[in-house]
Amino acid sequence: MVHYLYLVRHGEQVDAEHGLPDGPLSPRGRRQAELIAQRLGGVPFTAGYHSPLRRAEETAQVFSKMMPALSLTPSALLFDCIPSGPTPDTPASFDAFFHSITEAEIEAGQAQMGDAVDEFFAPARGDRHDLLITHNFVIGWFVRHVFDAPEWRWLGLNQANCGLTIIRVRSAKPPVLVAHNDLAHLPVELRTGLPDPQPF
Repeated sequence: MVHYLYLVRHGEQVDAEHGLPDGPLSPRGRRQAELIAQRLGGVPFTAGYHSPLRRAEETAQVFSKMMPALSLTPSALLFDCIPSGPTPDTPASFDAFFHSITEAEIEAGQAQMGDAVDEFFAPARGDRHDLLITHNFVIGWFVRHVFDAPEWRWLGLNQANCGLTIIRVRSAKPPVLVAHNDLAHLPVELRTGLPDPQPF
């Protein structure tokens, strides 16, 4: 029995650099979505889910167009969120990030991610291949969960637009990270969304 989660960050959105909270995909973002959909075209997906935010929904629409047999469902568990707040062991270098984050945002994010892990990491009764189109922080939290790392370790786990992360869920053993932020399907000029310029 195999159970895989295919985590895809949404494509680049229009005016993301200007702080537009939820814009449509840019032309480059749409092309990113087409290329990741092409790459995953041979996966026998059991189900697909996406964040209800526009940039993730439009990425999902590209998948639906290219994979008409795949039903993609919006899930509030995949919303963009703040998965956890600062803890005593959080490095001081992250203090500035949390200055504009409210306690309510942190509490909502913690509850959401707890429910998301319970839902998507639940052991399957048969073979499953699930597609999750979501956001940078959500994927970072899932990767942190795989390693049972300290809560703050989702910070600094960055995924490019339409990067591919694959997790294998196992019933009797901890989950396994199969791939993280794989960009083999994207040419260099389409690799966006990371905080630092890439050396490739």
